[in-house]
Order: sequence, then structure tokens, then C-alpha cells
Amino acid sequence: MTVKLSKAEKKVKYDKKLCSMLDEYTKVLIAVADNVGSNQLQSIRQGLRGESVVLMGKNTLIRRCIKVHAEKTGNQAYLNLLPLLVGNVGLIFTKGDLKEISEEVAKYKVGAPARVGLVAPIDVVVPPGNTGLDPSQTSFFQVLNIPTKINKGTVEIITPVELIKKGEKVGSSEAALLAKLGIRPFSYGLVVQSVYDDGSVFAPEVLDLTEADLIEKFASGISMVTSLSLALSYPTLAAAPHMFINAYKNVLAVAVATDYTYPQAEKVKEYLKDPSKFAVAAAPASGVIAPDTAAPVTAKEEEKKEEPAEESDDDMGFSLFD
Repeated sequence: MTVKLSKAEKKVKYDKKLCSMLDEYTKVLIAVADNVGSNQLQSIRQGLRGESVVLMGKNTLIRRCIKVHAEKTGNQAYLNLLPLLVGNVGLIFTKGDLKEISEEVAKYKVGAPARVGLVAPIDVVVPPGNTGLDPSQTSFFQVLNIPTKINKGTVEIITPVELIKKGEKVGSSEAALLAKLGIRPFSYGLVVQSVYDDGSVFAPEVLDLTEADLIEKFASGISMVTSLSLALSYPTLAAAPHMFINAYKNVLAVAVATDYTYPQAEKVKEYLKDPSKFAVAAAPASGVIAPDTAAPVTAKEEEKKEEPAEESDDDMGFSLFD
């Protein structure tokens, strides 16, 4: 015989369970559970069993348990969860990879009909085609300004129609029409709203960032710091190389424009006085390629020079080898 627990005993049991999870886990997904049924939630629990635990409950009770646990243990990190406990939310405690668990949770979505008064999470478009309804049902389509025609004794929608826009409430006519057409436009499941990882709280979009994205953002930040530092003439580690190069250019320009000189500037001054030295400096570069191209030509010229010598010997009527 099962002993029925009182409300106070249930709260004590829930508090122990939540506190044990707070001690054991350091990663939590905060998920919105709007329009999620008990059977669907049970399927999610079974799918995550082994790596994660789904905990639902009243927000006030969860807040109280977290506060008491923080006071007892001195671990203030979980207090960052308190502002996130708003609305119909649940906690998914996990030891696995946060991105993988988030993707696994997103798989458990169930199609749902458009009920009257619900706020549409997506745009609902009725596709063209035969509806299978008899002509007496055309009143539904006329009310919603959906163009139709009668084809082989049934109502056929001519063009696709945006029936409900995202964010609008579902009306009685729209709900009745979608039910007649057998369309279940919405799908519901646990939606990860925030991520908690060892004291840090961030949006779930952060989990989609790759290493390349992080490098790109870091490089963009360094570029902005460098530009700002150069504009303000404020030295920073990122701007230091550019500042040294610009300073050297300024000193070199002064040396070129005046009689003042230093070893690094003498070579530049020599080139400016005698531009022909540029061509001399460029000559070795072309000489590197020249032997490869000149070698075949030299060989051909030697062959041509040797051939006339043989002919001349024959013409004289004797050979060198006789």
C-alpha cells in the first residue's frame, strides 16, 4: 500500500532532490515548457536518461531551495539562476556536452493543432490543392478570403494563402478550417532559453559558435582596438607595431628631406640619388631565371656550330678518322 505524502513532506522531498542535483551537477539548461504535455515530457526524460535529468516544479519552490542551498554551502554561483526562473520553465541538469544535449532536446517536438486563442509561433500557410471537402464547405474559405474553385465535386484551393502570421492569435474560423483540412501547423517541445555553466549564464546561440567564429570575432576586436589606439595616439599592445612602423617612416622622411642621416637611411638616400641602382639590385633576381631559359638555347647553338664543321670535312674529300 502506497503511503500518500502530505504537501509539506512533498516539499521536503523535492528540496532534497534539488539540493542533491545542485551538489552533483555544474551544467544546467533552462528550458521553456509551454504547451508540452506529460507524455511528451516523459519521452524527453527517457531520451536523456543516463546523462541528464529533467526537473520541473514551481518557480517559487525552486527559488527557495536554491537560496537555502547557497546559504548552507556558501556556493553563490547558482544564485545566477534566480532571474531566469520566470514563466513555465524547467531545469535540465547534465554532465554531457551542452550543445549535444540541447540538440537532443530539440528533437522531441510533437505536432499540435491550432487552438483558438493560441499565439502563432510561426507563419501558417495553406498550400494550394484539392481539399477533399464538398462544395457546401466553401463558406469557410469565403470568410477567410481564400480563392477556391470546384473541381470534380470538391473544393480546390487555387493559390497558397498565408492564413496566420507569426505572433497573431488563432481565431475560431482559422482553427476550424485547419482542423477540417487536417493541418497541424504548430510543433511544441522544450525550448532551451538560457544556459548555465559553472556560474556563467549565456544564451543558447553561444553553443553554435565554432572555433573559426571565435577567432574571427577576436580578430575583429583586436582590429577595432588597434584603430582606436592609433586614432587617439594611445599605446596598446595591439597598436604598438603600427606605431613603431609609423614612427620609423616619419624619421626616415626627415632624414631624406634634410642632411641628417643614420645607417639605415643611407641606403635609401643612395637609391634616391642614383635610381639606376634599382636596376642593378633587380638584375640578380632576373639572373636566377635566366640560366634555366638560356641553357637550351646554348645547347642548340653548339649543335649548329658543330654541324657545319662535319659537312666541311666531307666536302674536302677526306675524314679526320681515315
